[in-house]
Amino acid sequence: MIFGSEETDNIINEESGGYEHVKDYITIGQPNAGTLAKLQELQPSTTYGDPIDAIIVGVETQHRYLATKRTWTRKVYLLTDGENPIELEDWEATAKKINALEVGLFVIGVDFDHDEDIPFREENKSHVKRTNEEFYHKLRSHLHRGDVGNCDFAMKEISRPDIKETRSVLQGTILRLGDVDARPEEAVEILCKTSKATAMQRPKSWKRFARREKNTAERNREDAMEVDDDDKAVFAQLRMRTEYYIGLKGDGEGSDAGGSDTDDEDGDDKNKHVEKVEKEQLVRGFKYGSSYAPCPDGQFPRLATRKGIDICGIFSAKNFRREYAMSEVTYVWADTTQPLQQVALSAFVQALYEKGAMATARWVTTDGSEPKMGVLHPVMFDRVDCLMFVRMPFAEDVRNFPFPSLENLISKKGERITSHPYLPTDEQMEAMKHFVDAMNLKDAGEKDEDGCDTPWFDICLSYNPAIHRVKQAQFHAAVVPDLNTHPLPPPHPELTKYFDPPKRVLKRARDAIEECQDRFKVREVPKKVARARKDGHVRAHDEDDETLLLDKAVKRTKSSAQLGGTSQHSQSQTLRTQSFRQAKKQDDSETESETEEEEELLLDRKPTNRALPTPAPEEPERGQAPGRIIGSTYPLEDFRANMARGDVVTKAVEDLGAVIKEIVLRPFASRREDEMIQCLRELRRVCLEEDEIDAWNAFLRNLREACLDGKPGNIEFWSRVKDESRMMSLISTTEANELGGKSDVSEPEAAEFIQR
Repeated sequence: MIFGSEETDNIINEESGGYEHVKDYITIGQPNAGTLAKLQELQPSTTYGDPIDAIIVGVETQHRYLATKRTWTRKVYLLTDGENPIELEDWEATAKKINALEVGLFVIGVDFDHDEDIPFREENKSHVKRTNEEFYHKLRSHLHRGDVGNCDFAMKEISRPDIKETRSVLQGTILRLGDVDARPEEAVEILCKTSKATAMQRPKSWKRFARREKNTAERNREDAMEVDDDDKAVFAQLRMRTEYYIGLKGDGEGSDAGGSDTDDEDGDDKNKHVEKVEKEQLVRGFKYGSSYAPCPDGQFPRLATRKGIDICGIFSAKNFRREYAMSEVTYVWADTTQPLQQVALSAFVQALYEKGAMATARWVTTDGSEPKMGVLHPVMFDRVDCLMFVRMPFAEDVRNFPFPSLENLISKKGERITSHPYLPTDEQMEAMKHFVDAMNLKDAGEKDEDGCDTPWFDICLSYNPAIHRVKQAQFHAAVVPDLNTHPLPPPHPELTKYFDPPKRVLKRARDAIEECQDRFKVREVPKKVARARKDGHVRAHDEDDETLLLDKAVKRTKSSAQLGGTSQHSQSQTLRTQSFRQAKKQDDSETESETEEEEELLLDRKPTNRALPTPAPEEPERGQAPGRIIGSTYPLEDFRANMARGDVVTKAVEDLGAVIKEIVLRPFASRREDEMIQCLRELRRVCLEEDEIDAWNAFLRNLREACLDGKPGNIEFWSRVKDESRMMSLISTTEANELGGKSDVSEPEAAEFIQR
């Protein structure tokens, strides 16, 4: 309905006259491509029309169309710039008529004042527009439903994500408790109605079009759509067509394939080896192992099922596994027209609720259809009791994949390991607890009226971008003439507000993150450098290569002295690399010159005339902890090497004792028992000769306590130490005096220590 048109065409004017310059431009119905095309054809008019006349005609036209559709929601939208003169007589009667018909009137004005979110006030507003805007607000105050808003704000609200709430249609069924056939006197049947509680929403589908050559037949097709471009090409919607082919003898097994015939040479050659068959000649089959089981009727016989919901069992709700819920939620109500059925279902629901139980049910929607297994959960609302049904998998649909425990580690001897790199320590657990608490979003939102922090995430305001963004894109592409001149606007802020976590939470969790990095020893994994192949293959240059230490690539050269010190294989490989670089230099001379200038700047930082040395073979990892001179990989070799220096005896003795204790208390320490016994022998000998007797006695007492009384301990290793008898015990005064040392342990104490 448009007003201000030069023509007059409406039902009231045809019956009783009046209501001039109001035209029924688009008839009531579902909008389509033609609706958008007619809206784009509208042009500004110099003729004035009365908006009140347009409202009256629109309300009356809608009333006649919806006379038999009483469940429809009635709304009228008035789009105006507010510059048209309005006849203000008897507008109260119009408001009463609108309320009587339960119609909502929404006035959208161009550059009207706006007070919500971002206030807007138009300056230098005309007297007519200001008066009309005040009248629309006055009219709104007399209506039961309606509003007056700004056009710009309304356009922004169009892209706001919204949730479409629909009322599900009730479907009749029967709830059975017990065997109604064998023991009808002990069974119960309740007439029920089912409706959807939730429904899965998917993005709107896209139609595929392809460019086709223009001809007379396609121009007359209904599904053709002409595009205004230089060639005026015709786009037609693609439709699926399936054809079946079978391989001829000698060409392998027959196979079905869908598609259209090709006219090129390859297609003709391919068609010589296949034969087209009709769908009626085929027999449907189902794969069973490596063969196919034919099914002439198209499907195997169905189960003789009966419509209804049968209760199979009742179990405690705490035993329900959440991952078994695999469908939408469906309400199960009692029949609204039968009070006795409502009482029966309510009693069943209350019994389940009081016992904290749920029911396993088998649901058949129609006679002969496939059954569905699920659970019934009792729900007690304020004025009604009902059940909620969720599907569960059948037993053969559940796949169990056992994995080793992440908390319980068992050694090969069947003993439980309590200390292991795979098991978190108390410090690590505490650090992770602090991190989780710091990332809590319950108090990360804005403050409410009372000054309390509110939750940051609201599930009711979290929208699926795949659904709403596609909807926005389709709507925008339908209303704009060209996407190149009118590109798709950015998504609505409500759609992306949960993409990034709040900054205050990130700031609050910074200390907890650093603590976790320290406790778990999180380190950046260095980039793995690919080794050069022996056949002279040159790997493609990666933009991240050689930039970890320098911001620019460093030119590598080899002098004659260096080449002389390399093997024949290295020389040949170097010659191949140089020839490759020379060929590359000829192709990219300009790029190479620029790179050389940058490389010279790097070389100027530390000038040197010496040739780069030949890289030494990579030494094995010794496993030395920070601050130690003894590693855990080869502790005996490291100890003897340091003893040869002569000036780090005390440090070497201390570090070897610490390494022995760590290895002995590790899981699977039995693999290195013989090696640790040798280390103990060498350590005792050095302590006795170098007057480190107190260090050995203190270490041995500590080792015995850790093996026998500590956790995880290692009783087997201490048994091996006891087998060494007196030669592995504490150093007594007698032994120390022989080499000029001192000890506070007597000989009987040393003999008793190793026997306990």
